[in-house]
Amino acid sequence: MEKNQEKMTKRQEYEILRASLEGERSSFIPHYRDLSDYILPRRPQFVLTDTNRGDRRNLKIVDSTATLAARTNRSGMMSHITSPARPWFRLTTSDPQLAEISTVKEWLHTVTDRMTTVFLRSNLYNILPIIYGDLSTFGTAAMGAEESLDGEVMRFYAFPLGSYCIAADDKLQIRTFMRQLRLTVRQIAEKFPWENLSETVQNHWNSRRYDAWIDVRHVITTNTDYKPDKIDSKPFLSAYYETGAMGNDSNYMRNGEDKLLRESGYSFFPVLCPRWEVSGEDVYGTDCPGMIALGDIKALQLMQKRRAQAIEKMINPPMIGPSFLRNHKVSILPGDITYVDEREGMKGFRPAHDVNLRLTDLDSIISETQQRISRAYFEDLFLMLANTDRRQITAREIDERHEEKLLALGPVLEQLNQDLLDPLIDISFKAMDNQNLLPEAPEELQGIALKVEYISLMAQAQKFVGVSGIEKFTSFVGNLTAITQNPDILDKVDFDQMIDVYGDLMSVNPSIVRPDDKVSEMRLQRQKALEAKAKQEALAGIAKTVKDFAGAGKDMVGAAEGAGGGEMPMPDIAAMMGGNA
Repeated sequence: MEKNQEKMTKRQEYEILRASLEGERSSFIPHYRDLSDYILPRRPQFVLTDTNRGDRRNLKIVDSTATLAARTNRSGMMSHITSPARPWFRLTTSDPQLAEISTVKEWLHTVTDRMTTVFLRSNLYNILPIIYGDLSTFGTAAMGAEESLDGEVMRFYAFPLGSYCIAADDKLQIRTFMRQLRLTVRQIAEKFPWENLSETVQNHWNSRRYDAWIDVRHVITTNTDYKPDKIDSKPFLSAYYETGAMGNDSNYMRNGEDKLLRESGYSFFPVLCPRWEVSGEDVYGTDCPGMIALGDIKALQLMQKRRAQAIEKMINPPMIGPSFLRNHKVSILPGDITYVDEREGMKGFRPAHDVNLRLTDLDSIISETQQRISRAYFEDLFLMLANTDRRQITAREIDERHEEKLLALGPVLEQLNQDLLDPLIDISFKAMDNQNLLPEAPEELQGIALKVEYISLMAQAQKFVGVSGIEKFTSFVGNLTAITQNPDILDKVDFDQMIDVYGDLMSVNPSIVRPDDKVSEMRLQRQKALEAKAKQEALAGIAKTVKDFAGAGKDMVGAAEGAGGGEMPMPDIAAMMGGNA
């Protein structure tokens, strides 16, 4: 027998989802608080009352080594993965031969340039460093990506850790996102329809309390009722609602159901959630530099405190003396004096205990701890070139060292591509297409999926092994040809393909390397020109031969007439020209 189930409102469904998501996240919160207290105290937002608060939060930080290392890591990842100063991606196809067609190659290059311009005009490069900072310290970050119609094309937002919860789908991709935020009455009134606002917000507005804070929740999740054949149906739902407006608010009820500030949808999931490392079916990232170094970071703070206390006791030690000094003046100031009568068996005014701290040994331990923290954040790798004396090494060695240091972050790059960069390119491409900012695709690309190739310094580091192999192979073939004096060996190498592969590995601008169809056309024209020139030279030689024979014939005829002889036979010109005369 089935039980009658009372129909829940959308708000109730979202609140049940919130409770579930917060329950899953709860075990991470104590860890996040520790990381925040000792590394980035102002970045997370665990409670809404933290919004716009300027209170001190770095009281547990005595040694800022970890904070500085986190800053270096953030800057290093920004400059080596998504630097705005140099190309870091390009569009191509999975079929290398298709990508070599001139029209396809030019279209891909044009779209890549336009997307680069879109990123430069947006606030992406202001948000990415914040995302990298969260990622390296907390293991998880979240960035919103919204289509903008005011000339930016895209607008991005960095969500503070602790203010949001996430969940993954069956493919372990983040497809549910819920966050809590605070908006002023003015912001809510400008963002949402007036009739959807609660009585509280409307009363604040009417009373001109525009800057009063209102707690709001935003949820984005998969639309279980999605119908692809319907234009207004979206695969992802988005809803805003006030957390303080309850069902007993008469203005917040409509047809017996809680109203939402806004309910809409997305054709793509608009939140990018990169994670440093994911284990199994885990949703939140783990084993990031901050988590690895947390023990050393805490120990470093304690050691620095103890060091300072020991030095203070050496400089300003606690003192003991005879009881009769209780009502007398005592001093430990430089140059001052305290009068004490020493008696047999009784010592005078003196330190309570002798502190003989070996600062050199303690400083060595502190230095080792600081170095471990720096290594955990890859600070030594990012700063290696900056600390290298370039006058004593070759340019080639600098390049190799530069790429070797980036290989250490290779595994992180793959996870970053999947969670952040790939969806970023996809979302931006769709937004540009919606706003008619893309040129018409050539016929060869109709129905063909595009591929993103990353050409940042870090991505190129992974390709360095292939580049080195090509260079060694080319040198080997050249040396072998010179030794054997056999140029036929070169027939074994497809030099055209070698140039294409080498250019791809080195991320050479596609406009520099000509596509195969243009190269074939140039070679065909060159061959025709050579054949025409050879034919012209052959005809010129035959004409000269004919002229010479004609002159010789005249001389022979003249000689024969002078001798009274008969006619001389003329040479067969047609036969000499191979029947082409």
